[in-house]
Amino acid sequence: MYICGMKRKNLPLLEQVTITDVAAEGKAMARVDGMVLFVPFAVPGDVVDVQVSKRRSSFMEGYVTRLVSPSPQRVAPFCEHYGICGGCKWQPLPYPEQLRCKQLQVEEQMARIGNFRDVKVSEIASAEKTAFYRNKLEFTFSHKRWLTRSEVDTDTPIDDPQALGFHIPMKFDKVLDVKKCHLQADPSNNIRLSVKKFAIDRGLEFFDLRAQTGLLRNLIIRTSSTGEVMVIVVFYRNSEEQIALLMQHLQRSFPQITSLLYVVNGKCNDSIGDQEVACFAGRDHIFEEMEGLRFKIGAKSFYQTNSEQAYKLYCIARSFAQLSGSEVVYDLYTGTGTIACFVAKSAKKVVGVEYVKEAIDDARANAQLNGIDNAVFYTGDMKNVLTADFAAQNGHPDVVILDPPRAGIHPDVAQTLLKVQPRRIVYVSCNPATQARDMALLAPLYDVTGIQPVDMFPHTHHVENVVAMRIKGLSVER
Repeated sequence: MYICGMKRKNLPLLEQVTITDVAAEGKAMARVDGMVLFVPFAVPGDVVDVQVSKRRSSFMEGYVTRLVSPSPQRVAPFCEHYGICGGCKWQPLPYPEQLRCKQLQVEEQMARIGNFRDVKVSEIASAEKTAFYRNKLEFTFSHKRWLTRSEVDTDTPIDDPQALGFHIPMKFDKVLDVKKCHLQADPSNNIRLSVKKFAIDRGLEFFDLRAQTGLLRNLIIRTSSTGEVMVIVVFYRNSEEQIALLMQHLQRSFPQITSLLYVVNGKCNDSIGDQEVACFAGRDHIFEEMEGLRFKIGAKSFYQTNSEQAYKLYCIARSFAQLSGSEVVYDLYTGTGTIACFVAKSAKKVVGVEYVKEAIDDARANAQLNGIDNAVFYTGDMKNVLTADFAAQNGHPDVVILDPPRAGIHPDVAQTLLKVQPRRIVYVSCNPATQARDMALLAPLYDVTGIQPVDMFPHTHHVENVVAMRIKGLSVER
């Protein structure tokens, strides 16, 4: 049930520790002799024995070796891989309690980092689906799978040494073989299990992550609300006969696959953003739908991984923008243009900016697909593209929507926004900490008028957050 680990030299085993709270990164927290102790896979109210793995002057980290007494609020984890995989760490925490913790996380970060202590954080938007909610998963092949503690202790012969699953946290070369994942609906699990069995039966080499040798590297599965399925198999070398063998098996066994693709990636890292994608069968894309709009999703396209909650997220962003149809909207970090297309019918003009060229190609295709003729898209680094000249060329923005990566916006972008002075800013973020930091940079000219968390990832500590900001002195009704 719990993460495997060996006793660390000179680090204590702490007995009967009472877990008191949750902390950052999904860990639980306790206090021992005046020091903070961070522990994964525990629930407030648990009494546990903890092996310390790291000790600093003001805190310790460790892992549970024994559950002495379970918390009254603890629920049984639903996944057999809980505690080893590293994902879905909050499974033992009842869902209402997960929501409460995420709400508090946003409130604390807004107050502590952004100094926004007087702005009410709205109640978090919960998810109706708390399992099988993801539309994309990526699995890794390994020639040597991660062994559980019981397998190590019993010293039994390993008759299935290969893995197709997820990386063990903080261990790039260790992969857990996944029997069933509760994050993505079928046929995801069946495809993964079939690929593994076929590869073993045919003697196809699983990847050696340390030596960088082997054939099979990654398996990516995307599904959509329209019922379409994309499968991407990533190979390390271009072995045409073996590639065709596996791809034909997938085509025969899973006729519901509408986009069957493969990539040959001989680099040292797994990213396929700079690699050529070959279409073996079907289309090179699938479609997602939202409020009558259709979005083309390719192998490299970004799309929110929880489709149902993404719709809530975008509705909130549009509501915060308070569009009347006469506004020029800048959608910065537009990705494949989903938000831009979503708000276009409510605006005079939408200008999308993104640094990934392929994403902008998708954004333009999505606008054309949906008959949107009031949206334009540009490729470039945000801090270089967003200038006074750019605003003069495309129209002064009345509303700016920000949806940056976890790192947040560049300080130069914040300074440009302070110069351009749109009437409203809507900031969508998957990291409320960097969001609060950036909001503080804008605070000299902007008031915060709304904060709305959205739970995109049940059973994890991650939370999406949408913030509305209005330039000081602007009346509520414009």
